[in-house]
Amino acid sequence: MSYYNNRIFKNTSVKDLRPKVEAALKTQGFGVLTEIDFQATMKKKIDKDYLPHLILGACSPEYADKVVSLEPQVSTLLPCNVTLRELDNGDVEVAAMDPSVAMQMIENEKVKTHAKEVRDKLEKVLEEI
Repeated sequence: MSYYNNRIFKNTSVKDLRPKVEAALKTQGFGVLTEIDFQATMKKKIDKDYLPHLILGACSPEYADKVVSLEPQVSTLLPCNVTLRELDNGDVEVAAMDPSVAMQMIENEKVKTHAKEVRDKLEKVLEEI
């Protein structure tokens, strides 16, 4: 079982693909709460060069409320990360974590059910881009 789902895009860039990712997230009820420019951060912190690489912390307020109401400490696993990363060949990978894998350790079936629903929505995001 993979801990993420992904899709590869040709003839584009991280910068050009980002608005499409955010639009697809929005159609599935997600907003972007956080952003990490991995490329810039690694250059600044350890002077290492990376290709363009963004980590977007996506959140569905509806589902966040549901799972945190059931298990308050589940907030340590939020938000759901979606990454945009330029590959060595110039293609761009968009990947989304699989929250159903992350939530397996929680012994609450309702949380696991919601995690599967969120996984399905994130898969739809990848399809919509």
